[in-house]
Amino acid sequence: MKKVIGVRFRTAGKIYYFDPLDFNIKKGCHVIVETARGVEYGTVVGDIKEVEDDKVVQPLKPVLRIASEKDDEQERKNKDKEKDAFKICLEKIHKHGLQMKLIDAEYTFDNNKVLFYFTADGRVDFRELVKDLASVFKTRIELRQIGVRDETKIRGGIGICGRPLCCHTHQSDFIPVSIKMAKEQNLSLNPTKISGVCGRLMCCLKHEEDTYEEINRRLPNVGDFVTTPDGLKGEVHSVNVLRELVKVIVEEGDEKEIHEYKAGELRFKKRFRKDKVQLTKEEMKELELLEKQDKTQGVDD
Repeated sequence: MKKVIGVRFRTAGKIYYFDPLDFNIKKGCHVIVETARGVEYGTVVGDIKEVEDDKVVQPLKPVLRIASEKDDEQERKNKDKEKDAFKICLEKIHKHGLQMKLIDAEYTFDNNKVLFYFTADGRVDFRELVKDLASVFKTRIELRQIGVRDETKIRGGIGICGRPLCCHTHQSDFIPVSIKMAKEQNLSLNPTKISGVCGRLMCCLKHEEDTYEEINRRLPNVGDFVTTPDGLKGEVHSVNVLRELVKVIVEEGDEKEIHEYKAGELRFKKRFRKDKVQLTKEEMKELELLEKQDKTQGVDD
């Protein structure tokens, strides 16, 4: 077991472990640490804790110091400089006529490097742009192409739920999401309704997936034949997953009627988990379209 603290460098960014040494570090403190990109200013996201050795990326780098007022002032100056750097880079992109969309500019804490994040439809030859920027900033320049999900994570926004986006507020990593999750939750498979601001499947589909899977194990599928408490045979018309209510088409004499029952009152043959969600050919086409993931490098990589 090793004693570590978790540090973030961006809003809702990945959490990296560092050795706290003998510093009295508390949650919310700002610290100065050395990373692969150089000396960085980060925020501590939790108190000192012990984790297993295999969860720590070796070598575990130590905290250089707790941020002082001078360090805080330096960070504020860097944020102001980033706004100017963004404007300058935008002008240079237009000057060179490059087909790229600038998303963000970032200074390392020691001003040893300026990073520019952008999106583009394909590969972009930005060698001349880098030379131009280096002559202006007199420091190392790095341009990094990111995907649409990373763009949304940086910029933020409001989701269809009316709340700030998960990826911009608390979600450190992008979680795997599939269209099967939407069908499991009886949502419309219309891409415009289950896609987020980034145009990809909404991350929140994963948040309730475990709950729906657990409940669905106890429910019949639409089209299944069940036996009602009255001993009647019927076909499942629809299922309310959260209320665990099932509407069944039953025959009473020469007429068919729809009655609603609690799932626990019905008798039916339960299927294995893998058979619960079946996709049609049309849905499979949507699956291929919506599950196409970015192959570009992420912001925190």
